[in-house]
Amino acid sequence: MKLDRRTFAACLAIGAGAVVAGIPAAEAALAVPRRLRATVLVDAASGKALHRSGPCASRFTPCSTFKVPLALIGFDSGILTDAHHPAWDYDPARHVAHREAERKRVDPTSWEADSVVWYSQELTRKLGMQRFQAYVDRFGYGNRDLRGNPGKGDGLTRAWLGSSLAISPDEQVAFLRRMLAHRLVSARAHAQAEAVIPVFAGRGGWTVHGKTGSGGLPDGSLLGWFVGWADKGGRRIVFARFGAGEGMSDSGGRQMREALLAEFDGLAGR
Repeated sequence: MKLDRRTFAACLAIGAGAVVAGIPAAEAALAVPRRLRATVLVDAASGKALHRSGPCASRFTPCSTFKVPLALIGFDSGILTDAHHPAWDYDPARHVAHREAERKRVDPTSWEADSVVWYSQELTRKLGMQRFQAYVDRFGYGNRDLRGNPGKGDGLTRAWLGSSLAISPDEQVAFLRRMLAHRLVSARAHAQAEAVIPVFAGRGGWTVHGKTGSGGLPDGSLLGWFVGWADKGGRRIVFARFGAGEGMSDSGGRQMREALLAEFDGLAGR
């Protein structure tokens, strides 16, 4: 059984003695720890698992890691044209921004680097639901569910933000392998999307390309993601790390990123 965000939240709440409505009893009975961590690293070419720990087959909301497929979609559709175009201005009458980094003129590079939610939402509005769903189906991305929050009709702008869309660490890695093999959209769009993904230095000389994601679950639990790929001496490794529950801050994605960068050489093996 896939463990989505609602199931995870229900299990955490039930473990604390709370009552959660609307969760199937079979799902609510699953034993899920209050502290959850999952990490998977695979060889990009062969798909051989180099490290796999935790519930890597369980699905959770992707949050801002969804900016990776959104970059592919944006460049393939022609809505995004290069690393710095289009640049859209923050409009407080139209856009929601919780951080100062979002209240500015944003282009595709700063969108990914600063994880600007409203830029993603402008992109999907311009795309429209029909094309949006077609891309997510083509990518085979997680559960492909873009319905959004029940009864709100907000899937076009909210599906990936603690809502209906869900993906597992294993599925994140499978998607990234297809992306890096340039099997999803045009070769030009693949190259442009890869170029705007943030780059970090991993321990042991690894060059790490990756996207964080942070968010929360309905019971108030915080979560974080870090997904991407790393290169060193002709090797390429694709990875995903997810964490939720105890020990997570409201910048859970940064927590997952810093921990994985520090551990990467040891997890990747020789």
